Amino acid sequence: MDKLEKKINEIKAKALTNHVPIVRDVTAKVLYDLVMAENPMRILEIGTAVGYSALLMKSASNTSSIVTIEKDIDRYNEAKDNIANAGVDNIICIHGDAYEVLQGYVENGEKFDFVFLDGPKGYYYRYLQLIKPMLNNGGIIFADNVGFFGMVESGIYPHRHKTIVVSLQNYLKEVSQLPFQSEIHLDVDDGYAISRYKGEVK
Repeated sequence: MDKLEKKINEIKAKALTNHVPIVRDVTAKVLYDLVMAENPMRILEIGTAVGYSALLMKSASNTSSIVTIEKDIDRYNEAKDNIANAGVDNIICIHGDAYEVLQGYVENGEKFDFVFLDGPKGYYYRYLQLIKPMLNNGGIIFADNVGFFGMVESGIYPHRHKTIVVSLQNYLKEVSQLPFQSEIHLDVDDGYAISRYKGEVK
C-alpha cells in the first residue's frame, strides 16, 4: 500500500467514525474507475468535506489538476491538512460558497473536463446552470446523492425536504436530454448520475 492509498484509508476511517458524509463505497469505485478511464486534465469538485474524494480522484489520475470547493471552515481546514499530508500536487482547496465561486469561474471563462458534484443537494439545479458553460465538449458531471434516500424517485417526502427533492428532480430532468447523455442509477447507494456534455444543440 503506497502513501496516498494509506492516507485515503485513514481519512475514510476517521470520517466514518465522526459521521462526516463521504462518497459511499460502490459509488466511490465507479468514480475512481471513471476518472482513471477518462484521465481528465482539469477536475472541479463541489463539496470537499475532508478531502477524501479529491484524493481518491487524484489517486486515479495523477496527471489531473483538481480544484475543490468547501464552505464549512472546519472541514476546509481539515481537508487542507489531509491533502498536504498526502504529499500530492495540483489539488487546490478553496474556502467559499460554491455558487459564488462558480459565478466567478464563468465570468473568467474557466473550463473543466470533469465535475464531481457533491455539495448541497438543494443547489444542484442552480449549480448545473453555471457548470454547463464551463464544461469542455465531452466533459462529464458526476453527481452524487441524486436519489436522496429514495425521495426523488418516489416523489414522497416531508415538506422540509421539498427544496432538495425538487432541485434534484429538475437536475435529473435536464441532464436526461440534450446536450447531455446520462446514465442515472437511483438504486445504487444514495443514487448517482453520470452526464456527458455533448455541446450545445445548434
